[in-house]
Order: sequence, then C-alpha cells, then structure tokens
Amino acid sequence: MKTQVAIIGAGPSGLLLGQLLHHQGIDTVILERKSPEYVLTRIRAGVLEQGMVDLLREAKANERMDREGHIHEGVSFAFNGQQKRIDFKQYAKGKTVMVYGQTEVTEDLMKARAKEGGVSIYEAEDVQLHDFYTDKPRVTFVKDGKTVELECDYIAGCDGFHGVSRQSAPKDKIKTFERVYPFGWLGILSHTPPVDHELIYTNHERGFALCSQRSLTLSRYYVQVGLDEKVDDWSDDRFWNELKTRLPEHVAERLITGPSIEKSIAPLRSFVTEPMKYGNLFLVGDAAHIVPPTGAKGLNLAASDVHYLSRILIKVYKEQRIDLLDKYSEIALRRIWKAERFSWWMTSMLHKFSDDGFGQRIQLAELDYYTNSEAGLTNIAENYVGLPYEPIE
Repeated sequence: MKTQVAIIGAGPSGLLLGQLLHHQGIDTVILERKSPEYVLTRIRAGVLEQGMVDLLREAKANERMDREGHIHEGVSFAFNGQQKRIDFKQYAKGKTVMVYGQTEVTEDLMKARAKEGGVSIYEAEDVQLHDFYTDKPRVTFVKDGKTVELECDYIAGCDGFHGVSRQSAPKDKIKTFERVYPFGWLGILSHTPPVDHELIYTNHERGFALCSQRSLTLSRYYVQVGLDEKVDDWSDDRFWNELKTRLPEHVAERLITGPSIEKSIAPLRSFVTEPMKYGNLFLVGDAAHIVPPTGAKGLNLAASDVHYLSRILIKVYKEQRIDLLDKYSEIALRRIWKAERFSWWMTSMLHKFSDDGFGQRIQLAELDYYTNSEAGLTNIAENYVGLPYEPIE
C-alpha cells in the first residue's frame, strides 16, 4: 500500500487531520487498533473552542454540530457561596465556545470520511513505524492475520498517550515534562437537565466540583476525590449529596438528580513531550501532551496541532515549502505551553490540595480578584475561548 500521509489513530485528531488533507487533494490512510464501536464509547470532552468549531466546518463535519450543539457565551466560578459569571462576548472580543460531545465529534468525522471515500483501517494490530528519519517512511501492521506494509511520505502520530507513535521516538532525543496531581475527578453522566445553562466551576472547602453538560437533557457532573477512591464506593445518592454540599445553596436547590448512565474516576496530570517532530514523524494531540480537564483544553489542543500540521503539509505539497516542516514543533509548542499554564492555573486555583488554611485563603483571594477585575476577567475569558492560531508563513 502507498499513501502520502499515514495517520496513526482514528480519534478526533486523526480523523480531523485526514479530512482537512483530503479536501486539499492529499491522500491519507488512517490506522486504528480498535474497532469503530470501541472508539465511540470513549466519553471525553464536550467544550469546543471557536478554532475547533471552525476546523470542523472546514472539514465538512459540522452539520449536526451546528444543529445540536449549544453555544455558550460565558462560564461561572462559584466560591464562598456566591456565583460569578465571566461574559465571553464582553471580555473575549465576541468569541464563544460550543458545547458538543467528543463522541459526537468523532462520529461526525467518521461519517464524513466514509462518505467521501477516505481509507480508515480499524482493528489494525501490531502497528509499527519504520524509517521515519529517511525520505521513505513505512508503517507495518497486521490485519486479518496478514502483515501489511504502508509506504508514505509522512507519519502523523494521533494515537494518544499510550500509543505507538511517541514510544517510537528515539529515547535520546525526546524530553518529557510532567506534573501529577494528588487527586482525581469522579464524574457521572445522567439523563437530567443541566443545573445551569452554562458551566459552573466550584471551589469548596471539601474540594472542587464542576457542573457541565452535553445537551439540554444530558448532564455531566464532577467532584474532586482522592486517588485512593473507588467508583464502587460511590452510589448515586452519595454522589448527588456530595455535589449539592459543594455547590452554592441557590444552585443546589435547583439541581435535578437521577440515575447515572456512566460513572468513572479520572486522575489529573499535566504532560508535555518535546520535540513533536522526529524526522518525518509528527506527534499530534495526546501523543504529545496532556492537560488536566479543568481548562477544557485537551481536545482543543489536539485541534490546534491538527491546524498547524495540516497547514504545513498543504504548503509542502502545493508550494514545496519543505522548510516549514521543521517549524511544526516550535509553533505548536508555543500554544501548548500557554494552554498548559492556563489549565495548571485553573486546577491550582479551584482544587483542594491540603488542609492548609493559608493556601485556601490565597485561592479565595485569587478568585475574588480575577472575577472582580477587568484584567482578570479578560485573562480568563480569552484563555477559555482559546488563544488565536499563529499564521503559517
């Protein structure tokens, strides 16, 4: 088999990259070790920056998103029993975010690729990357018991934190930076109307809580828990009671509860790999970086990488701008580290780290300052809706 760009991973970043390149006449093959059904069971992010919304429209995978997604013009911080709203339109130059689940994004991209005849090979086993420091990279994999070789010009590693792409990078060339947080998020999904029309982030003496949503009838709620906690120890009643305790009274009073349809605990970490380019192998999304979900940046950072890599590859094929390939990592990492900072800051400001009274008072003072200052409100708003993409020149 031959293609121009081999894409490892059929999550949203791999599928989005495939669509953007396909529409510019660049041939791609996507390899995924899991089945399509398995990929669609991953319940993840649900807040899309304006930049990602625009990319999905460019990829012609936006019809359902534009019909069913919900535009949010603000977000709230709750602390000391009060709720403070940050108005995106006022403080982020009119930009907004779209609430639309990652599962839906992935499904829409799958259907768009299939409709346009793009090649996606699922349940590709034993994927291995070869010769990516030469001008003739190869990918081998096993499908239906047979070993297949895929020749290509470039390899895009969109296969996540545990994927083969980052593991294939030379150990003497790769650097990693990591911070592991001493808590996790216990999250539930329920067929209940959201408690608020926008997200509410809560700082409470018992720990962080988040009221999020997927639609007008599907809610996603989280509470901070210790890393030693087990999902089985949290009944629905226990969860709802804890959530109500952490919310301001006027919010808790209107919370509608119901049976959970999904419940899980996710640990939090910040992680960055440098560089993101190794010869003709390019790391994209979770293969190169992880952020705690507090800033709603994970999926959006993957889209940012896709934006930069797609623009560079388009210029390579259409304008022979081979020089741009070496700029991918530098450009992508500038935006990544800014998003890492924002996600770390949100996590540090909103979560309980210890019983240190001084630290808790500093958090409350910071929240009070940022939600009552023009500069503070602008800082939160412009980072939350997403910093602009750099031009590729």
